[in-house]
Amino acid sequence: MSTHVDNAAAYFAAAPILWLTVTLLVYIVALSLYRHFNSHPLLLPVLTSVVVIVALLMATGTSYQDYARATAVLTFLIGPATVALAVPLYGQMGRLKRMWRPIVIALLAGSITAIVTAIGIGWLLGASIETMVSLAPKSSTMPIAIEVARVTGGLPSFTTVAVAITGIFGAVAAMGLLRLLRIRDPAVQGFALGLTSHAIGTARGFQTSETTGAFSALAMSLNGVATAILVPLILYLLGWFPGGLN
Repeated sequence: MSTHVDNAAAYFAAAPILWLTVTLLVYIVALSLYRHFNSHPLLLPVLTSVVVIVALLMATGTSYQDYARATAVLTFLIGPATVALAVPLYGQMGRLKRMWRPIVIALLAGSITAIVTAIGIGWLLGASIETMVSLAPKSSTMPIAIEVARVTGGLPSFTTVAVAITGIFGAVAAMGLLRLLRIRDPAVQGFALGLTSHAIGTARGFQTSETTGAFSALAMSLNGVATAILVPLILYLLGWFPGGLN
């Protein structure tokens, strides 16, 4: 049995184009399933795709490093896709100019709350300082969160997992919670999504409406900048940065 697994792992590692194809096909099927069941939040394509891909990696004994190399082109495309989000945002420019004060207040409130609650929950559960530092930037978009964790003494790999879980959970639960709170304005919905769930929440926002997606993209971008500034500042006030961990 182990021989068959080893042979499968060697085959998949030697065929990087295969993993790229498998990833795209899995996402297409997950997206079709999501649409078929009227966009049920528990069938969010990102969530179901991750579950299937992880299962395939485990079944074939393929390491994450091999998978990451095979799908590097998808990682590269995150940059152009993020820049492209500015197009629908430009269409909301007039509204943005009128709303800049509440946007700034919401940004600061949301960003500080995300950072402080992550550290606070970790502290209540007895987490180490390194773990709490790794959790602090979890609501920021992945590239910024990883860099913030690296600079402040956290574990980038742990931060990656925290960011992914935060984004998936926010995309699944946020719209239902907003409806429960009777928040109907697409701009407010979008800003809340992007602020708490970064790119995954933004993708969910565009599935709702262009306005929701545009404001989600705005919140994601602004929160990335705010997180890069606020996390080191808060850690400095706590005595954890700079100079390494105490």
